[in-house]
Amino acid sequence: MRSSGNVFADLGFADAGERQTKVRLAMAINEVLHRRGLSQGKAAELLGINQPKVSALSKYRLEGFSVERLMRLLTSLNQDVEIVIRNRPRARRPGRVSVTAA
Repeated sequence: MRSSGNVFADLGFADAGERQTKVRLAMAINEVLHRRGLSQGKAAELLGINQPKVSALSKYRLEGFSVERLMRLLTSLNQDVEIVIRNRPRARRPGRVSVTAA
């Protein structure tokens, strides 16, 4: 079977696009925290969340996080989040959401 490029879609999740977006945002957050060498306690202070939430984020347990909340966490780490809206190519259906970390 050929991959769609989204493991969640390949596994049949109805909310595959949202799940993949959350994982990519969490990856970006975790990369910034790792690069800065922050403990979970310091990260929690900086992000304005508690340490157990930082732990969940580091383990990609994202049930309690919305896409908007993850974007807010990135901006609190002085990261820019850019959303680009464009027409989808005619050859591809339906529209999709993608996140790319630069």
